[in-house]
Amino acid sequence: MEEKTNVKSLDKVVVRFSGDSGDGMQLAGNIFTNVSAGMGNQVSTFPDYPAEIRAPQGSLSGVSGFQVSVGTGVYTPGDKCDVLIAMNPAALKQNVKFLRPGGVIITDIDSFKESDLKKALFETLDPIKELGITAQVVEVPVTSLTKAALADSGLDNKSMLKCRNIFALGLVCWLFDRPIESALHHLKNKFAKKPAIYEANARVIAAGYDYGSNIHASVSTYRIETDEIVPGDYTDINGNTATAWGLIMASEKSGRPLFLGSYPITPATDILHELAKRKDLGVRACQMEDEIAGVCSAIGASFAGDLAVTSTSGPGLALKGEGIGLAVMAELPLVVIDVQRGGPSTGLPTKTEQTDLMQALYGRNGESPLAVVAPCSPTDCFAMAFEACRIAIEHMTPVILLSDAFIGNGSSAWRIPEADEYPEIKPNYLPAERCDGSWKPYERDPETQVRYWAIPGTPGATHRIGGLEKDAVTGAISTDPVNHEKMVKIRREKIARIANDIPLLETLCDDTADTLLVGWGGTYGHLYTAARELTAAGRPVAFAQFRYINPLPANTGEVLRRYRRVIVAELNCGQFADYLQAKFPDVKIERVNKIQGQPFLVSEVVEAVTKIMEEN
Repeated sequence: MEEKTNVKSLDKVVVRFSGDSGDGMQLAGNIFTNVSAGMGNQVSTFPDYPAEIRAPQGSLSGVSGFQVSVGTGVYTPGDKCDVLIAMNPAALKQNVKFLRPGGVIITDIDSFKESDLKKALFETLDPIKELGITAQVVEVPVTSLTKAALADSGLDNKSMLKCRNIFALGLVCWLFDRPIESALHHLKNKFAKKPAIYEANARVIAAGYDYGSNIHASVSTYRIETDEIVPGDYTDINGNTATAWGLIMASEKSGRPLFLGSYPITPATDILHELAKRKDLGVRACQMEDEIAGVCSAIGASFAGDLAVTSTSGPGLALKGEGIGLAVMAELPLVVIDVQRGGPSTGLPTKTEQTDLMQALYGRNGESPLAVVAPCSPTDCFAMAFEACRIAIEHMTPVILLSDAFIGNGSSAWRIPEADEYPEIKPNYLPAERCDGSWKPYERDPETQVRYWAIPGTPGATHRIGGLEKDAVTGAISTDPVNHEKMVKIRREKIARIANDIPLLETLCDDTADTLLVGWGGTYGHLYTAARELTAAGRPVAFAQFRYINPLPANTGEVLRRYRRVIVAELNCGQFADYLQAKFPDVKIERVNKIQGQPFLVSEVVEAVTKIMEEN
């Protein structure tokens, strides 16, 4: 007789792994994500970890989380999770608010002793009752079962305990019908140089999977739908890795060697790590002694003819300000990547915000115009890193790429593009006929106002550039007031003309709506989902997400003026709203803002937009 099981079929499902920052929640979550992406699911992740290097074990401040949504129609990691894995009482206490009604909680009951409960500041010995939890709770002796699986492995107790996360991963793979063979493949790659550790984890993941099979009659399981996918090679990729790969593609397409001058800073450091591995592709990645050295080394590389990049986060962008101004004055191609985090000062290093926009636009002395772009998802980091390089090289300007911690650390399933899907990047080289010794370094293409790029060593093109104002004709140092004003306006016009070389702004969802929801950068998934939910609920909303910030797409004003109500939602106090309002004073702009170091919840956006629509 076939046993009955409680199987729920869902378009998408959300899982949240939580435990101490040393419990390996990020690894378990990443492997589950990779396995799901390999099965054809769309995925979106949100790693949420503390800034402390190692908070006290079992404490509330040391909880690390990793939330992932897998399935179809996935644009965000989800507001609430269907399954919460809590490896200790602190993880349960900090994360139970993220569980949706009717969800499942899986706990390591071995870690819920009286001493553990006290560390998590519980007042009673019944955390489930104290927290008012009504969800289905599955108490699993994860620690005991992990040790049992490794009893004859020869590992010491500490090494065994490090495998607890993989037992939980095995149980979750069973819960969602994920093949552990795929998970084993990722574990083998992770521990390729430590075969004993791999073997231990292989035993433990099988033990977790088998445990799930043994309790299948009493626990809800899930079947996740998949989309038809475009044929190709797919991988799960986070935004920082995608950024690094986009830079490499731009180097290939421009014919210029890639140089990164950078200083480690959370959450941008992974870009440096990834590019440092790519010597095989001719990448030169240098860890400099500080942020100023990072940008200055990149400027030197740019003058020498490289595709030059420097990466940082908010505090580092401030330190690079004068160097970026030098690149503006010298009119050299330079890509500055800012993976935004909470501020001010050192602020919230591991949390996300969009609070560097005004710094990117105006945070330099003097009139220092440059291009600013912003990817809208982890996978879009590839495309916009490529686009930042294209604009920098073809328009001879610094470009700031505004990523953020949410999409930089978060990941999505990505089809690896073919090389011919991206255009050639065409540097504005000095024409051969001008290499006769008469050329001056600030001669320009009459259509674009872009000065020519003469690579050092080109015969007949010896020149000097620098940080002092130059004569518009001769390129010599000039303090003439009229010439200075002319050069300021030329540099400004050069950036403005980039609008002729970028896509027009498009709107999504309901084009008949009289309300336009506007976002920029990494808020795309949450805002797009909110716009769809509002429209489906009978409150039609159109949606536009900006990826090009300066200059704005040429049709921006025309699009905004089509709507009676424009609502800008962003993770700051209204910087983009202020920017648009200044550009288009005849457009009335409403605002939805959040500054909590966390991404939007879709429900928050729906509620805020609904309130504005009802008030107006």
